[in-house]
Amino acid sequence: MSVTRMCAIAVLALSVAPALCVSAQAQSTPTSTLVSRDPAGNITLRAVRVAEPIRLDGKLDEPPYTTVTPFTDFIQQEPRGGEPTTEKTETWIFFDDTNVYVAARLWDSHPERMVMNELRHDSNNLINNEQLTIIFDTFHDRRNGFLFLVNALGGMLEESFVDERNNSRDWNTVWNARTARFDQGWTLEVAIPFKSLRYKDGREQVWGINMNRIIRWKNERTYLSPIPSSVSTGAVFKVSSAATLIGLEAPPAAKHLELKPYAIGKITTDRNAKPVVSNEATGDGGFDLKYGVTRALTADLTFRTDFAQVEEDVAQVNLTRFNLFFPEKREFFLEGQGIFNFGGQTSTGAAGSATDTPILFFSRQIGINQGKPVPIVGGGRLTGKTGPYSVGFVNIQTDDEPATAARATNFTVARLRRDIFSRSTLGVLFTRRSNSATSADDSNEAFGVDGTFAFFQNLRMSAYLAKTRTPGRKGNDFSYRGAFDYTGDKYGLQVEQTSVGEDFNPEVGFLRRTNFDKSFANARYSPRPTSLKSVRKFYYESHYSFLTTGNTGRLESRDAGLTYRIEFQNSDRINVDYTRLYERLQTPFKIATDVTIPVGAYGFQQLAVSYQLGQQRRLSGTVTALRGSFYSGNQTGVSYAGRVGITTQFALEPTVSVNWIDLVEGRFTTRLVSTRATFTVTPRMFIAALPQYNSSTNTFSNNLRFRWEYQPGSELFVVYTEGRNTTQPGFPTLDNRGFVVKINRLVRL
Repeated sequence: MSVTRMCAIAVLALSVAPALCVSAQAQSTPTSTLVSRDPAGNITLRAVRVAEPIRLDGKLDEPPYTTVTPFTDFIQQEPRGGEPTTEKTETWIFFDDTNVYVAARLWDSHPERMVMNELRHDSNNLINNEQLTIIFDTFHDRRNGFLFLVNALGGMLEESFVDERNNSRDWNTVWNARTARFDQGWTLEVAIPFKSLRYKDGREQVWGINMNRIIRWKNERTYLSPIPSSVSTGAVFKVSSAATLIGLEAPPAAKHLELKPYAIGKITTDRNAKPVVSNEATGDGGFDLKYGVTRALTADLTFRTDFAQVEEDVAQVNLTRFNLFFPEKREFFLEGQGIFNFGGQTSTGAAGSATDTPILFFSRQIGINQGKPVPIVGGGRLTGKTGPYSVGFVNIQTDDEPATAARATNFTVARLRRDIFSRSTLGVLFTRRSNSATSADDSNEAFGVDGTFAFFQNLRMSAYLAKTRTPGRKGNDFSYRGAFDYTGDKYGLQVEQTSVGEDFNPEVGFLRRTNFDKSFANARYSPRPTSLKSVRKFYYESHYSFLTTGNTGRLESRDAGLTYRIEFQNSDRINVDYTRLYERLQTPFKIATDVTIPVGAYGFQQLAVSYQLGQQRRLSGTVTALRGSFYSGNQTGVSYAGRVGITTQFALEPTVSVNWIDLVEGRFTTRLVSTRATFTVTPRMFIAALPQYNSSTNTFSNNLRFRWEYQPGSELFVVYTEGRNTTQPGFPTLDNRGFVVKINRLVRL
């Protein structure tokens, strides 16, 4: 019997023979990527083994592309949910003993309109380009996964996510992609090493898979496995609706070991230090070690960890009496961070995203004190899955830092979660710091139990109960929260009840305020008009928040508001927000250098109007105007935050915010001006500058970074930072300055 006939028989029988079929050059019956589609729409796809590695050039000119029939039936989520995509998309899934390959041919009826204005690896703007996103649920638990995005220029972005929502865009791994153009669209090829993923033990693998194509110029979103329009947020992470991928064969089990040594040189000036530091040259070295205990469980070790290459925090204006929240940016703490999310709250967050809900573990409490770095001697981490259990353990030792009076401290975090039902979890979390922030002779601990319960398409409930132990605090040290969240396409409802005791003190977490009981509700109605072709959706929202002091029950804060929003088909948006607020100050509140708001009760109201320009525009972003009463007086504010695409390689991201405050206690103006300028040489090489001026803190700073990933996972950084004080007349005086060169090298064994 001929090889050709053998292959044809194997295809008809849906056996494991597609690998032989692909390798047979004389094949006459194509292998199909699609295995089945049941009446409910559930899709099963087959990965096809290739005899030779795919040559990664984006051109789709190798034999497997003619011998394997691609999957093409993508379905819209937006704007016409459930209808076939308006632009044909062909996709293939291959593998060999080293890589999983995904390839696609993305047809476009108007390729001259394609939005392609970003090239930099991991840029947030990549999602606003013509792009294809690949989602793998490698444990096939229909909750967690990995995401790989490639835009039409070859820009790349990767993420990990848990519970179909908590994503970490700063998760990094080794993979590669190439794109090419043809006269009716673009093509891509992606290679993801098995070593870069975590999955179950065993040769035969069954994964979840989905792909999301965004046709940005017409604001259309389509999926390989349909996601209904009723999933209004985080649809790309909804792996419970993903297709099933069969046929994958993992390489034989082997030691997974990665070593990443680094060397660093610094020149530092700090005029606020005692004694003053001037052009002090230092050098250092260290390493990170990653070991695959199993295919699903990874141990990380770090020694003399240094984060000098991390970009400075983005400046914020603070007109509240609470501490500002700055997100985590350090890669060591971001990888696998989703497992430590507690009670439905993220443990990393975004700038300005802090709410009244406590974060039991916030990694910025480790290695940072008073906004300045504290030396990390070393530490270890264990993260991953074993059966239905997700495991996370971190232990870090920091050193003394005289400049900020930080003491050598050991930090421990332990997390265990168990999958229950189809998409729900139960878990426990423990944190400890050996030296409490309030006592040098004792430790601080926090304990918590939480649960997240997902039902139906859009219904989620979460709850936690937590307790802390702090030397000298004997009062109420408990906190609890319960939340109900329904996020449908047309209707939405969120209800939350939170309580924080007066002595609840998670010192390895983040706590915006203490000693309160809070009730919160938000309702949304968002119809899709059929008579207005230019409008995609209207939004009508209302929210109400009522917060009382925990031990007295007296009203402390109230926030009631209405929102009206129009989302246009071209992705522009108009927002109108009206808010009535109440604040009772129990202590004086210093809001500016020479202005203090006294104790008392204050009621005020504000109106904000904003217009958001779609990200496909060369000039995009949000313009906002605000006017209203504010404590004892009035506030007027204007702001713009957006992006200006100069070329496909050069872009500016300006932020301008001005607030005019007129109070009985005094007048003042806050000004915040910053511009991130980025020139991208290749997807893995860029130069970025971030100058910032903040009148609230009387500072002007600049951060200039060069980053070159000279091979996947190995990087060279050159960083210049400068901080200046603007309190004196004339040119801002120098406070601190630093120049850093850092190089690391990834070695995979």
